[in-house]
Amino acid sequence: MSRHATPLSGRRILVVEDEYLIAMELKGWLQEAGIEVLGPVPSVDQALDLIDNHRLDAAVLDINLGDGSSSYLVADRLEVLKVPYLFATGEPHSAKAGGYNDPPWLEKPCSKTDLLRTLGDLIAA
Repeated sequence: MSRHATPLSGRRILVVEDEYLIAMELKGWLQEAGIEVLGPVPSVDQALDLIDNHRLDAAVLDINLGDGSSSYLVADRLEVLKVPYLFATGEPHSAKAGGYNDPPWLEKPCSKTDLLRTLGDLIAA
């Protein structure tokens, strides 16, 4: 897999995604952009462990995780740490229903271009 220098090169991004194929696709896209990917992890506990033990520049969060939980606890921890994040979800109304109106969200399936552009904007803000 070839890496290209991008404005996101060298950034550390956490990916929380419970669907294996989507997780691997996101990871590949991010790595191609020169991003260091933490995860992907499919659970809140694993995500919180990574957050507690690593410096992050941003995070991509699937809202509804396969075990019936949501990534809202992860978003709350990131808010406290002032780490920007976006929601990537197949249910775009879930972000607003959870009371999260400010973070950007991408509707899955999303494109590589949309993901990288949104992350770039998020980190630059």
